[in-house]
Amino acid sequence: MPGQRTAPPAASPLEHALRYTRERAWDVFPGTWLETVHGVPRCSCADPACPAPGAHPARPRWTDETTGSATTARHLWTTAPRAAVLLPTGRAFDALEVSEAAGCLALARLERMAAPLGPVTSSPDARMTFFVLPGVAATVPHTLRRLGWSPTGLDLRAKGEGDWVAAPPTRLGAHGPVQWAREPNAANRWLPGADDLVPTLAYACASEAVDRTLAVDGT
Repeated sequence: MPGQRTAPPAASPLEHALRYTRERAWDVFPGTWLETVHGVPRCSCADPACPAPGAHPARPRWTDETTGSATTARHLWTTAPRAAVLLPTGRAFDALEVSEAAGCLALARLERMAAPLGPVTSSPDARMTFFVLPGVAATVPHTLRRLGWSPTGLDLRAKGEGDWVAAPPTRLGAHGPVQWAREPNAANRWLPGADDLVPTLAYACASEAVDRTLAVDGT
């Protein structure tokens, strides 16, 4: 129809993987993917009770497939075009993961304070992940104790060497795709340290826990 606009096709997992390797110099590796069985999306791992269908490493030795080469990434996703796009932590970045409620509160406070921020993902299982400088995940428990919080008392997980995060456009079962709450761009190429974010994230996690308790108690 004259004047009708057509939305551009969504970028494929391969296109996203190539962008991460070329624009951010991030390592990537392919994970599992979703297969429709009798109209129901199932994980390619074939586990009917898979806790993260279509969004986890496909093999125990996933580090063997991790690559920063666009050429190698193209080969990997050509072999498995629907594979999840997963990013190893502990290399170009570490990650701090919190609940979506705490993440939204923290993000709003950090933006008001004009604090340094890196990319942030939002996943359909109501989790948010903040990218920080690599090598700092191991220091987070010490930082929390220094601030007066128990590391085991807050829903704040640090991911470093040997771990990974799911990146857009990875889909988590029937819940939908992982999305960028703050997309990687030239302005956030330089990542913050964990100490720049942990105080605000910890406060948001504690506030969210209190709100949840009050809701359960009905007060």
